[in-house]
Amino acid sequence: MIFDFDISLATPNDIPDILTLQEPNLPDSGGSLSVRLTADRFKDAILENRRNGKVVGYVLGTSLAAKAHVGIIQTMLRTFPPPPDCYLYGPVCVAETERGKGLAGALFEVLRTHMGNRPAMTFVRTDNAPSLQAHRKMGMRDLGTFVHENVPYIAFKYPT
Repeated sequence: MIFDFDISLATPNDIPDILTLQEPNLPDSGGSLSVRLTADRFKDAILENRRNGKVVGYVLGTSLAAKAHVGIIQTMLRTFPPPPDCYLYGPVCVAETERGKGLAGALFEVLRTHMGNRPAMTFVRTDNAPSLQAHRKMGMRDLGTFVHENVPYIAFKYPT
């Protein structure tokens, strides 16, 4: 598949656009992202994607230590201990207009290269069928289900 996207490391100037993209994908807006991230949190390892100068997708790759304070991450890691040298993949967010075009997978491939092909873990709500399908298509392996604040999630790891 040929992409008409410019995948690159984000800069601080991109954070307002990334926050704008995040909003319609949060539960309050009918989306399925599990955690609202602040501008300060986006200063961690960010890859984002542009089409015609507009941010239409992003993915984060962060150390376990950087997210150790987040409750849902703590729950996942207690349930599924991470492999050595593991980082956390996600969230990944793609504009509705760009979904189904392989952008999430392309972002993940660039992130994997950037992170030195280290092992990664992430999670997806069990009711988010499109995201579950996309993560499985990327080659991620289901570790199993865990529950955080009465919401079930599936944990994934890469490589399988």
